Amino acid sequence: MQIRQATAADLDRLVPLFDAYRVFYGQPSDPELARSFLRDRFEHLQSIVFLALARDRPLGFTQLYPSFSSARARRIFILNDLFVVAEARGRGVGRALLAAAAEHGKAVGAARLTLSTGVDNRTAQALYEAAGLTRDTAFVSYNLPLD
Repeated sequence: MQIRQATAADLDRLVPLFDAYRVFYGQPSDPELARSFLRDRFEHLQSIVFLALARDRPLGFTQLYPSFSSARARRIFILNDLFVVAEARGRGVGRALLAAAAEHGKAVGAARLTLSTGVDNRTAQALYEAAGLTRDTAFVSYNLPLD
């Protein structure tokens, strides 16, 4: 398995993964929306995507959005997306993608990698905790829908 940073040239590999990720979270399948969204992120340098491949076959991806911690006065990364195709789950793909994301953050001097997942997504929670992420007990998250 190879993990590497993706570029816009990888759109054909990423679109089916990103579309399946959106479907997993209850959104309708829309490969053209997935392509447009990812293309915009690459063109505007708004995210960093790592792609897992086995013999050039895409197995999964993770997408990081750069942000900042005002309190720490340092960069952080929001790991917004992590997805592994069903047939590759349980084979270390997710763990390898998390490691690549963490290594990237360390390499650029980020203070932390942060993420959230569904309260019922126990599989993801187990992966994150096994990878050394800790559950936040100091802050409560809130959202304000704007659409």
